[in-house]
Amino acid sequence: MHRENLFALTIFSLMAFCYEIGASQLGAVQPSMAEPTATPAVAPSKASYSSCRVDGPYIAMTFDDGPHPILTPRLLDMLKVRGIKATFFLIGQNAAEYPDIVRRMAAEGHEIGNHTWSHPQLTKLNPAALREEIDRTSSTIAEIVGKPVLIMRPPYGATSDYINHWINREFGMKVILWSVDPLDWKYRNSARVERQILAGARPGAIILSHDIHATTVAAMPDVFDSLLAKGYKFVTVSELIAMDEAVRRMQQGEAGTSAGAQ
Repeated sequence: MHRENLFALTIFSLMAFCYEIGASQLGAVQPSMAEPTATPAVAPSKASYSSCRVDGPYIAMTFDDGPHPILTPRLLDMLKVRGIKATFFLIGQNAAEYPDIVRRMAAEGHEIGNHTWSHPQLTKLNPAALREEIDRTSSTIAEIVGKPVLIMRPPYGATSDYINHWINREFGMKVILWSVDPLDWKYRNSARVERQILAGARPGAIILSHDIHATTVAAMPDVFDSLLAKGYKFVTVSELIAMDEAVRRMQQGEAGTSAGAQ
């Protein structure tokens, strides 16, 4: 009887030991059930810009409607001596007529954008004509400088959200408007052009001008020197957009960190 009790006790102890081993192994392979964390939504890329959010005194000077055979090279000289990079929105037929000026723009580090072939109002074009105006210009510029066009500006600023997103989707280009307009096409007065640009300049500004008007080009030395004296740094439009997107990502990351900490 004593031997039977001892045998039963041994069997019970062995079963208990096996149960503990099995339970410990089961616990080791179970995934940890961490609480889910909120992931901030990433804002979609913008189709158009009139200004940018930047972390610093950065601005973009933009010039439309060229190239002009005399005034644009004069402007390029002014930019070169100051080490300033600008953005030129070219009319396709002008680019085709003066390819050497377009090559110089690219060689000196300026950005080249699409301003359509013949300067129509995009909102008055049918889809086929709209595509022709944009595609012909981008193809011409790309053939001259050897790289694709990434930005375009609608003549007169005449566009719509639908057109902006269509251009972004079909051609991969951002639509660029402006935050400072000196109305240099209307008021042919160099002093007025200078005053209007200096009054409107802000970090992240996209400044509109036209390098086909002598009064505009004549105003640029004082404009450039005054902005440099105020501490502004000149970048191309695509560089300004890259800064804007970096600020947006940083703000989204901060918002996600704050949400996770709550």
